[in-house]
Amino acid sequence: MNAQPLNGPDTPSGCPVAHGDADLTRLFGAEAATDPVGIYERLRKEHGSVAPVLLEGDVPAWLVLGYRDNRRVLDNPRQFSRDARIWRDWREGRVSETHPLIPMVGWRPDCVSQDGEPHRRLRRAVTDGLLEASGRGVRRHATHFANKLIDAFADTGRADLVADYAEQLPMLVLTRILGLPASDGLRMVESCAQVFKGGEDALEHNDRIIQILGELAERKRAEPGSDFATALLQHPAELDHEEVVSHLRLVLIAAHTTTSNLLARVLQLVLTDSARLSGLVGGQLNISSVVEEVMWDTPPLSVLPGRFAASDLELGGHHIQEGELLILGLAAGNLDPDVRPDSAVDVQGNQSHLAFSSGPHECPGQNIGQSIIEIGVDLLLHRLPGLRLAVPVEELSSTASTWESRLDRLPVEFSV
Repeated sequence: MNAQPLNGPDTPSGCPVAHGDADLTRLFGAEAATDPVGIYERLRKEHGSVAPVLLEGDVPAWLVLGYRDNRRVLDNPRQFSRDARIWRDWREGRVSETHPLIPMVGWRPDCVSQDGEPHRRLRRAVTDGLLEASGRGVRRHATHFANKLIDAFADTGRADLVADYAEQLPMLVLTRILGLPASDGLRMVESCAQVFKGGEDALEHNDRIIQILGELAERKRAEPGSDFATALLQHPAELDHEEVVSHLRLVLIAAHTTTSNLLARVLQLVLTDSARLSGLVGGQLNISSVVEEVMWDTPPLSVLPGRFAASDLELGGHHIQEGELLILGLAAGNLDPDVRPDSAVDVQGNQSHLAFSSGPHECPGQNIGQSIIEIGVDLLLHRLPGLRLAVPVEELSSTASTWESRLDRLPVEFSV
Protein backbone atom coordinates (compact mmCIF):
# COMPACT_ATOMS: atom_id res chain seq x y z
CA MET A 1 0.00 0.00 0.00
CA ASN A 2 1.26 3.45 -0.87
CA ALA A 3 0.36 5.35 2.28
CA GLN A 4 -0.41 9.04 1.92
CA PRO A 5 0.09 11.75 4.57
CA LEU A 6 -2.92 12.77 6.63
CA ASN A 7 -2.74 16.36 5.34
CA GLY A 8 -3.45 15.45 1.74
CA PRO A 9 -5.20 17.48 -0.95
CA ASP A 10 -8.51 15.66 -0.34
CA THR A 11 -8.55 16.38 3.39
CA PRO A 12 -9.15 20.10 3.99
CA SER A 13 -7.43 21.49 7.08
CA GLY A 14 -5.67 18.15 7.49
CA CYS A 15 -8.87 16.40 8.64
CA PRO A 16 -10.42 13.46 6.79
CA VAL A 17 -14.06 14.42 7.31
CA ALA A 18 -15.72 11.02 7.62
CA HIS A 19 -18.62 12.16 9.80
CA GLY A 20 -19.66 15.23 7.82
CA ASP A 21 -18.36 17.64 10.45
CA ALA A 22 -14.95 19.30 10.34
CA ASP A 23 -15.24 20.57 13.93
CA LEU A 24 -15.26 17.30 15.86
CA THR A 25 -14.11 16.74 19.43
CA ARG A 26 -10.49 15.69 19.69
CA LEU A 27 -9.61 12.93 22.15
CA PHE A 28 -6.08 14.30 22.51
CA GLY A 29 -4.57 17.59 23.61
CA ALA A 30 -4.80 19.65 26.78
CA GLU A 31 -8.53 19.26 27.53
CA ALA A 32 -8.51 15.52 26.90
CA ALA A 33 -5.48 15.13 29.18
CA THR A 34 -7.11 16.84 32.14
CA ASP A 35 -10.87 16.26 31.82
CA PRO A 36 -11.67 13.16 29.76
CA VAL A 37 -14.83 12.38 31.78
CA GLY A 38 -16.11 15.88 31.08
CA ILE A 39 -15.58 15.28 27.36
CA TYR A 40 -17.45 11.97 27.50
CA GLU A 41 -20.42 13.56 29.24
CA ARG A 42 -20.53 16.48 26.81
CA LEU A 43 -20.42 14.08 23.86
CA ARG A 44 -23.20 12.00 25.41
CA LYS A 45 -25.43 15.09 25.66
CA GLU A 46 -24.62 16.22 22.12
CA HIS A 47 -24.68 12.90 20.25
CA GLY A 48 -26.22 10.21 22.44
CA SER A 49 -24.65 6.82 23.05
CA VAL A 50 -22.25 7.02 20.07
CA ALA A 51 -20.26 10.11 19.09
CA PRO A 52 -18.01 11.12 16.18
CA VAL A 53 -14.52 12.11 17.38
CA LEU A 54 -11.01 12.72 16.11
CA LEU A 55 -7.96 10.80 17.28
CA GLU A 56 -4.33 11.84 17.07
CA GLY A 57 -3.49 13.25 13.64
CA ASP A 58 -7.19 14.10 13.20
CA VAL A 59 -8.03 10.50 12.35
CA PRO A 60 -11.84 10.04 12.54
CA ALA A 61 -13.49 7.43 14.73
CA TRP A 62 -16.75 6.68 16.49
CA LEU A 63 -16.56 6.68 20.31
CA VAL A 64 -19.08 4.26 21.84
CA LEU A 65 -20.37 5.83 25.07
CA GLY A 66 -23.41 3.73 25.96
CA TYR A 67 -23.13 0.59 28.07
CA ARG A 68 -25.49 -1.47 25.90
CA ASP A 69 -23.89 -0.26 22.66
CA ASN A 70 -20.46 -1.18 24.01
CA ARG A 71 -21.79 -4.66 24.77
CA ARG A 72 -23.25 -4.96 21.29
CA VAL A 73 -19.96 -4.05 19.64
CA LEU A 74 -17.82 -6.25 21.90
CA ASP A 75 -20.09 -9.28 21.64
CA ASN A 76 -20.65 -9.24 17.85
CA PRO A 77 -17.37 -9.72 15.92
CA ARG A 78 -19.23 -10.47 12.69
CA GLN A 79 -20.64 -6.93 12.67
CA PHE A 80 -17.71 -5.24 14.40
CA SER A 81 -14.46 -6.84 13.32
CA ARG A 82 -11.14 -6.61 15.16
CA ASP A 83 -9.25 -6.94 11.86
CA ALA A 84 -7.70 -3.53 11.12
CA ARG A 85 -6.98 -4.55 7.53
CA ILE A 86 -10.56 -3.49 6.71
CA TRP A 87 -10.01 -0.03 8.26
CA ARG A 88 -11.07 2.36 5.51
CA ASP A 89 -8.76 5.24 6.43
CA TRP A 90 -5.78 2.86 6.40
CA ARG A 91 -6.81 1.14 3.16
CA GLU A 92 -7.29 4.47 1.42
CA GLY A 93 -3.90 5.81 2.52
CA ARG A 94 -4.96 8.44 5.04
CA VAL A 95 -3.15 6.61 7.87
CA SER A 96 0.39 5.45 7.14
CA GLU A 97 2.32 2.59 8.74
CA THR A 98 4.39 5.17 10.62
CA HIS A 99 1.42 6.91 12.21
CA PRO A 100 1.54 7.00 16.06
CA LEU A 101 -1.86 5.25 16.22
CA ILE A 102 -0.56 2.12 14.50
CA PRO A 103 0.93 0.48 17.65
CA MET A 104 -2.51 0.67 19.28
CA VAL A 105 -4.92 0.32 16.37
CA GLY A 106 -3.03 -1.30 13.49
CA TRP A 107 -3.16 -4.98 12.49
CA ARG A 108 -0.65 -7.41 13.98
CA PRO A 109 -0.37 -11.21 13.78
CA ASP A 110 -1.87 -11.69 17.25
CA CYS A 111 -5.20 -12.95 18.56
CA VAL A 112 -6.70 -9.50 19.23
CA SER A 113 -6.28 -8.55 15.57
CA GLN A 114 -8.17 -11.57 14.24
CA ASP A 115 -11.65 -13.05 14.27
CA GLY A 116 -13.06 -16.52 13.71
CA GLU A 117 -10.82 -19.56 13.51
CA PRO A 118 -7.51 -17.59 13.27
CA HIS A 119 -8.49 -15.87 16.53
CA ARG A 120 -9.43 -19.16 18.21
CA ARG A 121 -6.14 -20.81 17.21
CA LEU A 122 -4.00 -18.00 18.62
CA ARG A 123 -6.21 -17.37 21.65
CA ARG A 124 -5.83 -21.03 22.69
CA ALA A 125 -2.05 -20.64 22.66
CA VAL A 126 -2.26 -17.52 24.84
CA THR A 127 -4.76 -18.89 27.36
CA ASP A 128 -2.92 -22.22 27.64
CA GLY A 129 0.40 -20.43 28.06
CA LEU A 130 -0.94 -18.03 30.69
CA LEU A 131 -2.62 -20.87 32.58
CA GLU A 132 0.63 -22.81 32.61
CA ALA A 133 2.65 -19.76 33.66
CA SER A 134 0.19 -18.70 36.36
CA GLY A 135 0.24 -22.20 37.77
CA ARG A 136 3.94 -21.75 38.49
CA GLY A 137 3.53 -19.20 41.22
CA VAL A 138 2.25 -15.76 40.22
CA ARG A 139 1.33 -15.02 43.83
CA ARG A 140 4.77 -16.18 44.95
CA HIS A 141 6.46 -13.90 42.39
CA ALA A 142 4.21 -10.99 43.39
CA THR A 143 5.06 -11.49 47.05
CA HIS A 144 8.79 -11.67 46.34
CA PHE A 145 8.91 -8.52 44.21
CA ALA A 146 6.46 -6.54 46.38
CA ASN A 147 8.63 -7.18 49.42
CA LYS A 148 11.74 -6.23 47.47
CA LEU A 149 10.22 -2.92 46.35
CA ILE A 150 8.93 -2.12 49.84
CA ASP A 151 12.37 -2.88 51.28
CA ALA A 152 13.82 -0.09 49.12
CA PHE A 153 11.77 2.63 50.87
CA ALA A 154 10.58 1.04 54.13
CA ASP A 155 13.28 2.79 56.20
CA THR A 156 12.64 6.25 54.73
CA GLY A 157 9.12 6.86 55.99
CA ARG A 158 8.07 8.23 52.58
CA ALA A 159 7.36 6.96 49.08
CA ASP A 160 5.54 7.71 45.86
CA LEU A 161 3.39 4.63 45.44
CA VAL A 162 3.02 5.26 41.70
CA ALA A 163 6.67 5.59 40.67
CA ASP A 164 8.17 3.47 43.46
CA TYR A 165 5.62 0.67 43.48
CA ALA A 166 2.61 0.50 41.14
CA GLU A 167 4.64 1.16 37.98
CA GLN A 168 7.24 -1.46 38.84
CA LEU A 169 5.52 -4.38 40.56
CA PRO A 170 3.44 -5.69 37.62
CA MET A 171 6.38 -5.45 35.23
CA LEU A 172 8.68 -7.36 37.58
CA VAL A 173 6.14 -10.16 37.91
CA LEU A 174 5.59 -10.20 34.14
CA THR A 175 9.31 -10.52 33.46
CA ARG A 176 9.31 -13.70 35.54
CA ILE A 177 6.22 -15.03 33.74
CA LEU A 178 7.53 -14.21 30.26
CA GLY A 179 11.07 -15.40 30.93
CA LEU A 180 12.79 -12.00 30.76
CA PRO A 181 15.55 -10.67 33.02
CA ALA A 182 14.14 -8.14 35.49
CA SER A 183 16.48 -5.48 34.07
CA ASP A 184 14.88 -5.81 30.62
CA GLY A 185 11.43 -5.48 32.12
CA LEU A 186 12.20 -2.30 34.01
CA ARG A 187 13.66 -0.79 30.82
CA MET A 188 10.31 -1.40 29.14
CA VAL A 189 8.16 0.35 31.74
CA GLU A 190 8.69 3.68 29.98
CA SER A 191 8.24 2.11 26.55
CA CYS A 192 4.86 0.59 27.46
CA ALA A 193 3.71 3.97 28.76
CA GLN A 194 4.83 5.74 25.57
CA VAL A 195 3.00 3.29 23.32
CA PHE A 196 -0.25 4.12 25.13
CA LYS A 197 0.53 7.82 25.28
CA GLY A 198 1.10 8.07 21.53
CA GLY A 199 2.96 10.96 19.95
CA GLU A 200 6.18 10.95 17.97
CA ASP A 201 7.97 8.51 20.28
CA ALA A 202 5.31 5.76 20.20
CA LEU A 203 6.75 3.91 17.22
CA GLU A 204 10.33 4.09 18.51
CA HIS A 205 9.32 2.65 21.88
CA ASN A 206 7.19 -0.02 20.20
CA ASP A 207 10.22 -1.05 18.14
CA ARG A 208 12.33 -1.25 21.31
CA ILE A 209 9.80 -3.64 22.86
CA ILE A 210 9.71 -5.77 19.71
CA GLN A 211 13.51 -5.98 19.63
CA ILE A 212 13.81 -7.11 23.26
CA LEU A 213 11.03 -9.66 22.90
CA GLY A 214 12.41 -10.93 19.59
CA GLU A 215 15.71 -11.62 21.30
CA LEU A 216 13.83 -13.38 24.11
CA ALA A 217 12.04 -15.67 21.64
CA GLU A 218 15.32 -16.62 19.95
CA ARG A 219 16.91 -17.30 23.34
CA LYS A 220 14.02 -19.50 24.49
CA ARG A 221 13.99 -21.41 21.22
CA ALA A 222 17.58 -22.42 21.92
CA GLU A 223 17.20 -22.77 25.70
CA PRO A 224 13.57 -23.54 26.70
CA GLY A 225 12.40 -22.74 30.21
CA SER A 226 9.32 -22.76 32.44
CA ASP A 227 7.85 -19.52 31.09
CA PHE A 228 5.23 -18.06 28.79
CA ALA A 229 7.67 -17.52 25.92
CA THR A 230 8.60 -21.22 25.88
CA ALA A 231 4.92 -22.20 26.18
CA LEU A 232 4.11 -20.20 23.04
CA LEU A 233 7.04 -21.66 21.14
CA GLN A 234 6.07 -25.24 22.04
CA HIS A 235 2.29 -24.92 21.69
CA PRO A 236 0.52 -27.33 19.26
CA ALA A 237 -0.86 -24.28 17.41
CA GLU A 238 2.68 -23.93 15.96
CA LEU A 239 3.06 -20.17 16.10
CA ASP A 240 5.72 -18.71 13.84
CA HIS A 241 8.37 -16.30 15.13
CA GLU A 242 6.38 -13.16 14.35
CA GLU A 243 3.27 -14.56 16.04
CA VAL A 244 5.24 -15.49 19.16
CA VAL A 245 6.81 -12.03 19.44
CA SER A 246 3.47 -10.31 18.80
CA HIS A 247 1.82 -12.23 21.63
CA LEU A 248 4.69 -11.58 24.01
CA ARG A 249 4.24 -7.88 23.19
CA LEU A 250 0.48 -8.09 23.62
CA VAL A 251 0.66 -9.68 27.07
CA LEU A 252 3.49 -7.45 28.25
CA ILE A 253 1.95 -4.11 27.23
CA ALA A 254 -1.67 -4.90 28.05
CA ALA A 255 -0.99 -6.66 31.36
CA HIS A 256 1.55 -4.14 32.64
CA THR A 257 -0.39 -1.03 31.70
CA THR A 258 -3.75 -2.19 33.00
CA THR A 259 -2.42 -3.78 36.19
CA SER A 260 -0.15 -0.88 37.16
CA ASN A 261 -2.94 1.63 36.54
CA LEU A 262 -5.49 -0.44 38.46
CA LEU A 263 -3.09 -0.96 41.37
CA ALA A 264 -2.48 2.79 41.63
CA ARG A 265 -6.22 3.54 41.55
CA VAL A 266 -6.99 0.94 44.20
CA LEU A 267 -4.31 2.40 46.48
CA GLN A 268 -5.68 5.90 45.82
CA LEU A 269 -9.19 4.83 46.81
CA VAL A 270 -7.98 3.05 49.95
CA LEU A 271 -5.79 5.93 51.09
CA THR A 272 -8.47 8.58 50.53
CA ASP A 273 -11.14 6.71 52.49
CA SER A 274 -10.38 5.95 56.13
CA ALA A 275 -13.27 3.47 56.41
CA ARG A 276 -11.92 1.34 53.56
CA LEU A 277 -8.38 1.58 54.90
CA SER A 278 -9.34 0.45 58.39
CA GLY A 279 -11.62 -2.24 56.95
CA LEU A 280 -8.79 -3.74 54.90
CA VAL A 281 -6.24 -3.54 57.71
CA GLY A 282 -8.69 -5.05 60.19
CA GLY A 283 -9.86 -7.79 57.83
CA GLN A 284 -13.52 -6.68 57.66
CA LEU A 285 -13.20 -5.68 53.99
CA ASN A 286 -11.98 -7.82 51.10
CA ILE A 287 -9.51 -6.30 48.62
CA SER A 288 -11.37 -7.85 45.69
CA SER A 289 -14.47 -5.77 46.51
CA VAL A 290 -12.40 -2.57 46.36
CA VAL A 291 -10.89 -3.67 43.04
CA GLU A 292 -14.40 -4.22 41.61
CA GLU A 293 -15.43 -0.73 42.67
CA VAL A 294 -12.41 0.80 40.94
CA MET A 295 -13.08 -1.21 37.78
CA TRP A 296 -16.53 0.37 37.64
CA ASP A 297 -15.52 3.95 38.43
CA THR A 298 -12.01 4.30 36.99
CA PRO A 299 -11.24 1.29 34.76
CA PRO A 300 -7.55 0.89 33.87
CA LEU A 301 -8.33 1.46 30.20
CA SER A 302 -10.76 4.33 29.66
CA VAL A 303 -11.06 3.63 25.93
CA LEU A 304 -10.40 0.36 24.14
CA PRO A 305 -9.14 0.25 20.56
CA GLY A 306 -10.59 -0.61 18.12
CA ARG A 307 -13.33 -2.28 16.13
CA PHE A 308 -14.16 -1.84 12.45
CA ALA A 309 -17.62 -1.95 10.89
CA ALA A 310 -17.80 -5.07 8.72
CA SER A 311 -20.66 -3.51 6.71
CA ASP A 312 -22.85 -0.41 6.76
CA LEU A 313 -24.97 -0.47 9.92
CA GLU A 314 -26.81 1.60 12.53
CA LEU A 315 -25.49 2.08 16.06
CA GLY A 316 -26.79 4.49 18.68
CA GLY A 317 -28.90 6.26 16.06
CA HIS A 318 -25.91 6.90 13.79
CA HIS A 319 -25.12 5.46 10.38
CA ILE A 320 -21.73 3.72 10.51
CA GLN A 321 -20.11 2.98 7.17
CA GLU A 322 -18.21 -0.18 6.32
CA GLY A 323 -14.57 0.03 7.39
CA GLU A 324 -15.00 2.92 9.83
CA LEU A 325 -13.16 2.76 13.15
CA LEU A 326 -15.02 2.43 16.44
CA ILE A 327 -13.36 2.80 19.83
CA LEU A 328 -14.99 1.52 23.00
CA GLY A 329 -15.61 3.96 25.84
CA LEU A 330 -15.25 1.58 28.79
CA ALA A 331 -15.18 4.36 31.41
CA ALA A 332 -18.12 6.16 29.81
CA GLY A 333 -20.10 2.93 29.46
CA ASN A 334 -19.58 2.03 33.11
CA LEU A 335 -21.09 5.40 34.09
CA ASP A 336 -23.93 5.30 31.54
CA PRO A 337 -26.95 6.83 33.33
CA ASP A 338 -29.26 4.44 31.45
CA VAL A 339 -27.86 1.48 33.40
CA ARG A 340 -26.35 3.26 36.39
CA PRO A 341 -28.43 6.36 37.15
CA ASP A 342 -26.71 6.85 40.49
CA SER A 343 -22.93 6.39 40.35
CA ALA A 344 -22.84 6.35 44.15
CA VAL A 345 -24.79 3.07 44.32
CA ASP A 346 -22.78 0.22 45.85
CA VAL A 347 -21.36 -2.02 43.09
CA GLN A 348 -19.61 -4.56 45.32
CA GLY A 349 -20.23 -8.05 43.99
CA ASN A 350 -21.34 -6.72 40.59
CA GLN A 351 -18.89 -7.94 37.96
CA SER A 352 -20.78 -6.75 34.89
CA HIS A 353 -18.47 -3.77 34.34
CA LEU A 354 -16.68 -3.27 31.02
CA ALA A 355 -13.16 -3.02 32.44
CA PHE A 356 -12.03 -6.41 31.07
CA SER A 357 -13.83 -5.93 27.75
CA SER A 358 -16.33 -8.63 26.76
CA GLY A 359 -17.07 -11.23 24.12
CA PRO A 360 -14.46 -13.37 22.37
CA HIS A 361 -11.70 -10.82 23.02
CA GLU A 362 -12.29 -10.49 26.77
CA CYS A 363 -9.00 -10.15 28.68
CA PRO A 364 -7.52 -13.65 29.17
CA GLY A 365 -5.09 -12.68 31.94
CA GLN A 366 -7.39 -10.87 34.36
CA ASN A 367 -6.81 -13.37 37.18
CA ILE A 368 -3.06 -12.76 37.02
CA GLY A 369 -3.55 -8.99 37.31
CA GLN A 370 -5.96 -9.34 40.20
CA SER A 371 -3.54 -11.61 42.06
CA ILE A 372 -0.75 -9.04 41.69
CA ILE A 373 -3.02 -6.27 42.99
CA GLU A 374 -4.30 -8.26 45.96
CA ILE A 375 -0.78 -9.21 47.05
CA GLY A 376 0.56 -5.71 46.37
CA VAL A 377 -2.08 -3.92 48.44
CA ASP A 378 -2.05 -6.45 51.29
CA LEU A 379 1.71 -6.33 51.76
CA LEU A 380 1.82 -2.54 51.71
CA LEU A 381 -0.88 -2.18 54.35
CA HIS A 382 0.66 -4.73 56.68
CA ARG A 383 4.32 -3.78 56.26
CA LEU A 384 3.95 -0.01 56.54
CA PRO A 385 2.28 0.96 59.83
CA GLY A 386 0.41 4.26 59.83
CA LEU A 387 0.35 4.43 56.02
CA ARG A 388 -1.31 7.70 54.98
CA LEU A 389 -1.38 10.31 52.22
CA ALA A 390 1.43 12.87 52.45
CA VAL A 391 -0.52 15.57 50.55
CA PRO A 392 -4.11 16.83 50.62
CA VAL A 393 -6.48 14.75 48.48
CA GLU A 394 -7.14 17.70 46.16
CA GLU A 395 -3.46 17.78 45.17
CA LEU A 396 -3.67 14.34 43.56
CA SER A 397 -3.82 14.68 39.79
CA SER A 398 -4.17 12.49 36.72
CA THR A 399 -3.05 12.77 33.12
CA ALA A 400 -5.03 11.12 30.34
CA SER A 401 -4.22 9.96 26.85
CA THR A 402 -6.83 8.75 24.37
CA TRP A 403 -6.80 5.29 25.94
CA GLU A 404 -6.22 5.73 29.68
CA SER A 405 -6.13 8.13 32.61
CA ARG A 406 -3.15 7.58 34.90
CA LEU A 407 -2.59 8.84 38.41
CA ASP A 408 0.47 11.11 38.30
CA ARG A 409 1.76 10.42 41.81
CA LEU A 410 0.63 9.07 45.17
CA PRO A 411 2.90 10.48 47.92
CA VAL A 412 2.58 8.69 51.25
CA GLU A 413 4.09 8.73 54.73
CA PHE A 414 4.30 5.94 57.29
CA SER A 415 5.95 5.06 60.57
CA VAL A 416 9.50 3.71 60.57
